[in-house]
Amino acid sequence: MSERHTGRCLCGAVTYAFTGDPTWCCYCHCESCRRGCSAPVTVFFGVDDGNWAWTGEAPAVFRSSPGVRRYFCGACGSPMAFASDRFAGEIHFYQASLDDPAICQPTYHVHHAERLAWLHLGDDLPRNAAGSGRA
Repeated sequence: MSERHTGRCLCGAVTYAFTGDPTWCCYCHCESCRRGCSAPVTVFFGVDDGNWAWTGEAPAVFRSSPGVRRYFCGACGSPMAFASDRFAGEIHFYQASLDDPAICQPTYHVHHAERLAWLHLGDDLPRNAAGSGRA
């Protein structure tokens, strides 16, 4: 039986659960994600549709561009997930929303060309100038 993992927003109203391991985990440096979470960089992980569910209140949805949905708590405002027609079949949760963020760690960077010049992450992970099919 696959392990069950959970996550939540700051106030605990929006919760989710998924089974199995995330399919990937990466840093995203794009301007849209930075603005969506008010942080210099964020970390996403992917879960295939059919392996996850919202278990608390349904999140609010902001359609930030055509085919893109950003999910957040309508009560506390916590960003929860990103979904896009471009990446059909999976959802991208914010890693910091996990109850146990240690279950996955980033293995690469996307949209590295959009990074903030003053942010220096001292890892040797692959850095894709644009998106590489994720986040």
